Amino acid sequence: MPSAARAPFSRPVFDQTITIHSSHAQRLLDRGFLLVVRALYGIDVVLRILGDDEEMDQVEAIVASRIGALAAELRAEHARLAQLREGNGITATPRYTNPRRLTVHISSPQLAQYTALIGELDRLMIAMDTLWLTGVLSNKQRAEGAYQWRTRVLRTGREIIELERRARASAEQRGKGEELAGVEAPIVAQEVAVEGDPQEPASDRDVAVTGDG
Repeated sequence: MPSAARAPFSRPVFDQTITIHSSHAQRLLDRGFLLVVRALYGIDVVLRILGDDEEMDQVEAIVASRIGALAAELRAEHARLAQLREGNGITATPRYTNPRRLTVHISSPQLAQYTALIGELDRLMIAMDTLWLTGVLSNKQRAEGAYQWRTRVLRTGREIIELERRARASAEQRGKGEELAGVEAPIVAQEVAVEGDPQEPASDRDVAVTGDG
């Protein structure tokens, strides 16, 4: 007889909605953000159930350290640019023509931290764009600074995905592959939704980001 269908797991989530204004921060939404969402849930929840507690403690500590360190550096750079803005008597903030709203179903603590990291990058880009539009930063300074910080956040996401992949492989080596397959499907039905500002014309970038685990 076929086995009974697995009942959906009822997990706690916070629905967190933020608005991403700058194109540099928006690019991260299109370049593997959902993969990072899956990896963080796998580290925080799934692999915790199936893996070795000591090993998972180490993985979680590495992830938290990398996200925390980069967030602190983003805030420090933002504070530096804020002083530069104040020193030049700049009070205006630019309007962005195509902001995107990001709704994330926060299902793990580190997913909340990574989502906040995207917000920190966006705030830094707004400060940088402000200084560029008012002539304080040159085109080159703005381009190099934006590329540097966007790349660092992207690299951190890729490191998180690789850490989860290694932890999953370790669990499979312990004979947990069948259990992993059994719990993986309901993990991410729709963790992230991205939409454009309703006051702006729709574009081909303003799409729902969904996935099946």
